[in-house]
Amino acid sequence: FPIRLLYVNWLLTIVVIEKYLYTRFIIFFFNDTATTEIYTLSLHDALRSKRKLYLGGITIPYHLGLSGHSDGDSVLHALIDSLLGACKLKDIGTLFSDKNYKYKNIRSTKLLENVVSLIKSKNYSINNIDINVIAQKPKIKKYKNKMIKVISKIFKINPKQINIKGKTTEKLGIIGKEKAIAAEVIASVIKYDE
Repeated sequence: FPIRLLYVNWLLTIVVIEKYLYTRFIIFFFNDTATTEIYTLSLHDALRSKRKLYLGGITIPYHLGLSGHSDGDSVLHALIDSLLGACKLKDIGTLFSDKNYKYKNIRSTKLLENVVSLIKSKNYSINNIDINVIAQKPKIKKYKNKMIKVISKIFKINPKQINIKGKTTEKLGIIGKEKAIAAEVIASVIKYDE
């Protein structure tokens, strides 16, 4: 490591399940009060007509939106699953089943608020969040500060603890053909001793 870290164990697991790529990289930092865990997740969703495009908690002007039982916000969905993974609290599909009609077209900001309350009740706090939004179109650059503002407000953390970057696939694959958008999230959380 380029910096000195005190740790006694680490675990790396990679699992591919349908559209999810889970990469679990957990570093346990032991001291008298806290444990830090890091979890990464990649998620992609298909674009379709007659849907608004929600990304990172905001509406983005575009002629296509993302498929989904809720509002289809793949950035917040990946963020939710990453946080739940880091805190070992199941996953988004278990907590907010697409078979439950009350979540039909619900804003993902509401789901994220529920998850933040859950992880705080388990003595976790947000350390840092890093997000890649992978889309050929629309370009994310001019929207990322608005996304950070929305997410930091929900987390009640400094916006500097959140980083969002826009990427393309150089017109390769279904993302390059403007048929899908992907989000990659690295979530770092701290567990405080009870």
